[in-house]
Amino acid sequence: MPRTLWTRNFTIITLGTVISAIGGVAMSFALSFVVFDNTGSTLLMGIFSAASLLPHTLIPVLVAPYLDNFRRKPVIVGLDYLNGGIYLLMGIYLLSHDFQMGIYLAFSLVVNTAGAVYQLAYSSLYPNLIPEGFAQKGYTVSGMLYPTVIMVMTPVASVLYAAFGLPVICMGEGGLLLLAATVETQIRVEETVSWGGRFSFRDYLADFREGFHYLRREKGLLRIYTYMPLTQGLSSGTGNLVTAYFRTTPGLDMTMYAFFTTVEFIGRTLGGLVHYRVTIPPRKRFSLAYLVYQTYSVMDALLLWTPYPLMLANRALCGFLGINSATLRESSVQSYLPDNMRAKVNAVFNALMSLSSLVFSLGVGALGEIMDYRWAMTALNLIIIG
Repeated sequence: MPRTLWTRNFTIITLGTVISAIGGVAMSFALSFVVFDNTGSTLLMGIFSAASLLPHTLIPVLVAPYLDNFRRKPVIVGLDYLNGGIYLLMGIYLLSHDFQMGIYLAFSLVVNTAGAVYQLAYSSLYPNLIPEGFAQKGYTVSGMLYPTVIMVMTPVASVLYAAFGLPVICMGEGGLLLLAATVETQIRVEETVSWGGRFSFRDYLADFREGFHYLRREKGLLRIYTYMPLTQGLSSGTGNLVTAYFRTTPGLDMTMYAFFTTVEFIGRTLGGLVHYRVTIPPRKRFSLAYLVYQTYSVMDALLLWTPYPLMLANRALCGFLGINSATLRESSVQSYLPDNMRAKVNAVFNALMSLSSLVFSLGVGALGEIMDYRWAMTALNLIIIG
């Protein structure tokens, strides 16, 4: 058994993830502002967010049986190359065209359809790239990657967006995805190929049903997969309210919003260091994760009512707690799931998460049109707590 987490495969997948995340963070930041900047509407922001999430509610469930019976690495590499090309073309198009909501929606649907398949293939292959006995540490590293990139890239993205606009960021993401795909081709892993090495619709339907039967038998997983989508969906929806609040409140601006990520990163880093060194007993993991989710809702309910320094403290605490709950959930669940069930179960979870985020994005966006942003955010979080 390897004596280190940092084997060849784990190092490569980590490097590839960082490379693609750099551009992804910049794109997410720019898109969160470009719709509001051009429409001034939280409802249209919600519609755009919902359109981005729509592929994630259906596509994963449909492709999961395939991914559980065929190789996942070619899917990951191929989709990174595909999305890289799409981003480059979109960036070139934007150089000579003004904002058009329909074009942005179509672009979002295409890249998120590919992204939904990629996310499922990635989450299903990732446990096989972590050496045995290093699951908690592996998922701690995974949980810290995006916060680290967000901390570094969000202030940079705010400068790039203000100076050059979305086209440059879009082309940069395309180039980085092509680089990430090239790095990921170096992964060496043996994967099981079932169904005789060819696609069978009959086997597909049988495998599809088997995934739902498995999840129905696992009551603990069902409870996790029922509660988590509610909290994640609310967080996704209210994120648009925070963006709009910073864009419309005197004394606040895009740069101050970007620094939210810095303090949240500090919190996640401290939490990750603790979690990397301290093993949480399995019997305490669920109760600790539940406590974190409740605390998150309380902090979100208070967020927009406090002065900016307290907002930063709020995000730092949420970052510290968030890395722990995410690592506990992922390391426990993914190592528990059989390899031939992982994509199907993850697909159900991803679909529920995305459906919840879609509904909340639309509902919260509409609420932001008729209600003060602060009251809307507080009311929604108090409902979740109750």
